[in-house]
Amino acid sequence: MNKVFGDFKVFTCDADNELAKAIAKEMGTTLSNAEVKSFSDGETSVSLGETVRGIDCFIIQSTCQPVNDNLMSILIMIDAMKRASAGRINVVMPYYGYARQDRKAKARDPITAKLVADLLEAAGADRVITMDLHAAQIQGYFDIPVDHLLGMPILAEYYLKENIEDLVIVSPDHGSVTRARKLAEPLHVPIAIIDKRRPAPNVSEVMNIIGDIKGKNCVLVDDMIDTAGTICNAAEALIKLGAKSVRAAATHAVLSGPAIERLNNSVLCELVFLDTIPMNKEADDRVKVLSVASLFAETLTRIHEGRSIGELFR
Repeated sequence: MNKVFGDFKVFTCDADNELAKAIAKEMGTTLSNAEVKSFSDGETSVSLGETVRGIDCFIIQSTCQPVNDNLMSILIMIDAMKRASAGRINVVMPYYGYARQDRKAKARDPITAKLVADLLEAAGADRVITMDLHAAQIQGYFDIPVDHLLGMPILAEYYLKENIEDLVIVSPDHGSVTRARKLAEPLHVPIAIIDKRRPAPNVSEVMNIIGDIKGKNCVLVDDMIDTAGTICNAAEALIKLGAKSVRAAATHAVLSGPAIERLNNSVLCELVFLDTIPMNKEADDRVKVLSVASLFAETLTRIHEGRSIGELFR
């Protein structure tokens, strides 16, 4: 039986974390006082500005850029809370960094997603809450509870309101087919699949398209957009093969390297992201950002009160 705590506090490792502020507001509170500093040599220092003894604590921080600094800040804050006798330490990682390194693709590869799980547990985390993992099996890397929230219902609600005619949901590769189906089903529209290959990391080539996209309005859907090569190449291929228009939707706006330049110069007529990662201000007005604050706030409230969150996964 879940232990019900009398009080809770919400922390973040980033003073400018707008998502953390929004989640705290939805939960009827404000961010608790914590200071994260760096020494001149790059070491991270965390100081909790208020008591956490016996408190149900939530640390809200995505491991986005700078990935290693954000991850280290989380680990140190967990340690600080553990040593300050926190009642329970819940790590809320809307974007789970290193999730793409989830298996050994070739000899002598690390499984870094598992290493991150081990680090969080070793530091003292009691629970992890995240969204749209790159590989769902990462949940099994933990020996503590993991709540894996889904961003597809938020995107589906958006496209239902848009009511786009002749809509087709397109998976940019074979790995995203399940994700595409989850978006297509509530919209009652077909899917198509792009057959691609990766000659090198962050490089993709479109080989073939499975499904009818001619004269259709296409939505490419993925869990994240990083360098944007896959999405931009796929969009160009769809247009060349007769698609009427191409949009893109993704949960995590990683947007590293040449991503912004590629997206700004792409044939995409719209890009929709969730705010699991702070949005780069250089993107043009084709970009729309949907909030996940309400979903996370409801999840954290239910966790704190010891209530079921099963219906939130449906």
